[in-house]
Amino acid sequence: MSQTADPRAAREHARAQGGTRVETMPVLPPVADDLPAGVTTEDLVWEETVAPGGYTSRRLARGTRLRLIDKGGDACASLNIFNAEMPTERLNVADTVKVQWNAYLGAGKLLLSDMGRVLMSILEDDAETHDAFCGTSNAATNAAKYGEGRNSGAFPNGRDRLILGAAKHGLTRRDVHPCINLFKGTRIEADGAITPIIGPFAPGRAMMLRAEMDVILVIANCPHVRDPRTEYSSTPLRLTAWRGPITPETDPVRNATPEGLRAFLNVEDLYRR
Repeated sequence: MSQTADPRAAREHARAQGGTRVETMPVLPPVADDLPAGVTTEDLVWEETVAPGGYTSRRLARGTRLRLIDKGGDACASLNIFNAEMPTERLNVADTVKVQWNAYLGAGKLLLSDMGRVLMSILEDDAETHDAFCGTSNAATNAAKYGEGRNSGAFPNGRDRLILGAAKHGLTRRDVHPCINLFKGTRIEADGAITPIIGPFAPGRAMMLRAEMDVILVIANCPHVRDPRTEYSSTPLRLTAWRGPITPETDPVRNATPEGLRAFLNVEDLYRR
């Protein structure tokens, strides 16, 4: 008989795991020893490392800064974003691209909603390989590539992981929308062909986002759907978030373009009501 077959033994076994620490888990309370100047531990609201094939979700307040670090150089952060107060408003990849006249995201770019507002902005980016074209993997694509695509299997897919993350906030499969992929890029060739820019890259590449609204953030860390490798390749993704001030009227990202300024004004109008 297994040691955990008896309820008392199972309880003792479970309690013995208290204090166990692994790399890929949330840190509670959040602690980090590499915060930017001026940011204290008291400002921290989230510290977590997402496992390869894993997912996470979180509600973040307006003004929160989120740092993402590709620890091993092979993470792919597939990102869904929702207005936390009205989740029917969510990231619109098409508008994010067309309103900014640019499909290649980087520092200074905005992640826009389907109501013309800025959900999050990109403050810093030393990765410069992101993808606004391909979306994420699903059970069928993973089964075709790896021989297995179930959410509970050895090779979980990005869409099912996003569905799980959204469900933590009362959202359903129907709410999971086309995502943006961070740390894995694509290039559109003159003939329309998509060239994946997959890496692996140097470990430790980082970027920082700023929440311009109260948002629900859902992230899956699964291999990019256009990754040409036959092996399931992903590395841990570290997330650190801390409280920060709301974007001021003089902010350079806010005022960089007329289109971006209008999106910020739409946000400010929402919070003025």
